[in-house]
Amino acid sequence: MTDKSQPPETGTPRTVITNPWQPLREHTDARIGLGRAGGSLPTAPHLAFQLAHAQARDAVHLALDTEKMMAELESRFDSVVRLHSQAGDRSEYLRRPDLGRQLSDESVEQLTGMNVAQCDLSITVVDGLSARAVHEHAATLLDHLIPAFESRGWSVGPVALVEQGRVAIGDPVGQALGARMGLVLIGERPGLSSPDSLGVYFTWGPRDGRRDSERNCISNIRPRGQSFDAAAKLVLYLLDEASRRELSGVELKDDSVVDSELGDGNQGNFLLPRDQKS
Repeated sequence: MTDKSQPPETGTPRTVITNPWQPLREHTDARIGLGRAGGSLPTAPHLAFQLAHAQARDAVHLALDTEKMMAELESRFDSVVRLHSQAGDRSEYLRRPDLGRQLSDESVEQLTGMNVAQCDLSITVVDGLSARAVHEHAATLLDHLIPAFESRGWSVGPVALVEQGRVAIGDPVGQALGARMGLVLIGERPGLSSPDSLGVYFTWGPRDGRRDSERNCISNIRPRGQSFDAAAKLVLYLLDEASRRELSGVELKDDSVVDSELGDGNQGNFLLPRDQKS
């Protein structure tokens, strides 16, 4: 099999027809410019698609490594608590999204029994639909955020590690801790080019029953997506604005911009408020 981008040997038929968009693949993980063999995909991109599908499926079913994550969180925070949603196992979690939004009775009792004073910020780390994303990226993102929390003098309540959880499970956690603001770090639904995508959801005044429109989302945090530095800057921008205005969600717009002069392309763009852009 030969590629049209290279001259075939004499007498060898050209079996793979390349696509003129193929050079653009250097800049994106999107499946463009794959070429064709007759009326079908060439063998290599077909196998690559099957591999990506398997990786996405595996990410959904991968169990959270609680021992690993507890160790990483305990090395960064004074107090960490392991919790569980009302979904008993992965199968029930996937079939019943509603159960993943609520804490189990044991977890509610565990939080209530801690008698924690009010805090500025609650942090909830959740497996979501990609425990792989949490394993690989949650600690790195926290390392970008923790110094800024400390410099602002924000008190951080006990960090919760939640199994079989959805985004909304951060609300009862934040409510139990009396948090002014709540952050949820969660593994996002895998795509066919992103089985390791981490998302961050922010809610002002977290409490049970908050609507999705009352949160802000920062998505696709991973080395080949939104960089940790850019994501951390956006998280801090939203937290600062929320502290000033006491709101989140659709009423809190992202007025930050990408500063291409300060950044280094896709991996290190800086996000600044518009009034700080020179």
